[in-house]
Amino acid sequence: MDRREFIASSVMLGSALATPMSIFASSTKDFTSNRPTLKKRTFVSKEVEKLMKEVKASIKDPEIAWMFENCYPNTLDTTVDYEVIDGRPDTFIITGDIDAMWLRDSTAQIWPYMPLITKEKKLKEMAAGLVNRQVKCILKDPYANAFYKDLSKKSKWASDKPSPIDGVHERKWEIDSLCYVVRLSNRYYELTNDVSVFDENWDKAMRLVVETFCTEQRKDGTTPYRFIRKGVGMIDAPPFEGTSRPAKPIGLICSAFRPSDDSTLYPYLIPSNLFAMQSLRQLAKIYSTILKDKDFAKECSNFADEVENAVKKYAVTEHLDFGKIYAYEVDGFGNKLFMDDANVPSLMSLAYLGIHDHSDILYKNTRAFLLSDNNPYFLKGKQAEGQASPHTGKDRIWPMGIILRAMTSEDKGEITKCLSMLKATHGGTGFMHEAFLKDNPEDFYRTWFAWANTLFGELIIKIYHENPSILQKNI
Repeated sequence: MDRREFIASSVMLGSALATPMSIFASSTKDFTSNRPTLKKRTFVSKEVEKLMKEVKASIKDPEIAWMFENCYPNTLDTTVDYEVIDGRPDTFIITGDIDAMWLRDSTAQIWPYMPLITKEKKLKEMAAGLVNRQVKCILKDPYANAFYKDLSKKSKWASDKPSPIDGVHERKWEIDSLCYVVRLSNRYYELTNDVSVFDENWDKAMRLVVETFCTEQRKDGTTPYRFIRKGVGMIDAPPFEGTSRPAKPIGLICSAFRPSDDSTLYPYLIPSNLFAMQSLRQLAKIYSTILKDKDFAKECSNFADEVENAVKKYAVTEHLDFGKIYAYEVDGFGNKLFMDDANVPSLMSLAYLGIHDHSDILYKNTRAFLLSDNNPYFLKGKQAEGQASPHTGKDRIWPMGIILRAMTSEDKGEITKCLSMLKATHGGTGFMHEAFLKDNPEDFYRTWFAWANTLFGELIIKIYHENPSILQKNI
C-alpha cells in the first residue's frame, strides 16, 4: 500500500502496531535483541556482524547499544531479496512495511553498509545487484518512484491517472529518485573500481535520467507528466490536473513530489535540484574518465552548472534574522517557501550528502533557521524537538530529522542531545519510526521503516569513528 494509506491504517495509540513479524516485540527491561532469528534473516553479512559487535561493545549506555543492535542490520535482516538473474546479481529491497522498492529508500537503506563492500564479496555483489535492479526500474519508467520485483505485476494504484504500467507500484515524479541511483552507482565504483555495472543498460538508463531532467526543466512551458489521485489528501497529487503550479523556466528542474512523496507547493524543489547538480557532476566524471564519452560528459557538466547558477540566483535569500539562507521551494516568479522536510534530500541533509561543507556560511545560516521557531516544521514536544514533515501532519516529529541533525553537527553537546531524544522516543520498541506525536512518543507511525533504522545505525558508527567519547558514557 501507499505510505499515506499505510499511515491512515496504522496510527499507534499506546503501543506498537501488531505485525506478523515477531522481531518488533518490546523488551526494554533486559534489552534482549529484537532481531529475527538467523534462519529468518533475508541476508547475512559477516562484515556487518563483525562491525556491529565491535561498535556495540564500545557503547556504555545499554539502551543505546540495544537500539543500535536492532537498527543497524535491519535492512539486511528483513528487506533484501538477492539472486542472480541472467548471470548478473540482482537485488530487490522493500522499504519495510510496504512490499515495494523505492529507488530512494533502497539506496539509503544499504548506504551504511557500503564502506564494507570491499571486505566481503557477498556484500559487494548485493550492492552491485541493487544497481542492476535500479537500472531495470529506470528503463521501465523514469518518472516512477517505486516498483515491484515482478515487473509484470499490476499496480495497486490502478485508479491513479494515468494508471501506472505493469511493474510500477507508484508513479510519483521525484527528482531525487533518479539521483539516488547515480549516487549508488558512483559510490560503488569509487569503492571497488569495478566497471561491470556500467554496462549497456546502465548507459541507456543514465542517458534517460539526463533526458528526463531536461524535459522537466519545462523550458517550453510543457511537460508530458501528469499525476491525479482520488482522495482527500490535499498533498497526494499536484494541482492543475496533475501538472503542478505554474513555474517560470529558469534552468531548474521541476519536481512534482518531495522525497516524502508529498506534492510540492512550488515546482522547483531546491534540495532535490542541488542533489541533481551533484549527480550530474558525478555522471560527467564517469563518462569522461571511464566511458570516454567527452560530449555527454560535457553535457552533464554544463547542465550541473546551469542548475547551480539558477539555485544561487533564485533560491538564496537574505533573511532578516539569519542572513543568506536557502528557500525550500521556489517558482521562478519570486515566490519562495521557507521550511524543510525531514526526508532526504532536505536542506538539513546537504552536508550529509556532501553538497555543502559543515562550515559553509550559507549552509550554517540555513541550518540555524531550520532549528528555530521560524521553521514551521520544527516542532518541540515534551521529550524531543525536531524536524517534521507535512506528510504526517502538524504535530509529529520525525526520528529521521533528529538523526540528520546529529549527522550534520560538529558539536558534541548537540549530538549527545539528539541521541538522548532518540532514546526517549522509540516507544519501547528499540527501532526508529516514521514519526511520533510530539508529546507522546508511544503514539507513532510505522513499526517497520528500514531506512530510518539503518540511518540510526549509520549515525552511531559515525560517532564511533569521529566522537567515540560520546558513546563512552550513559546518554
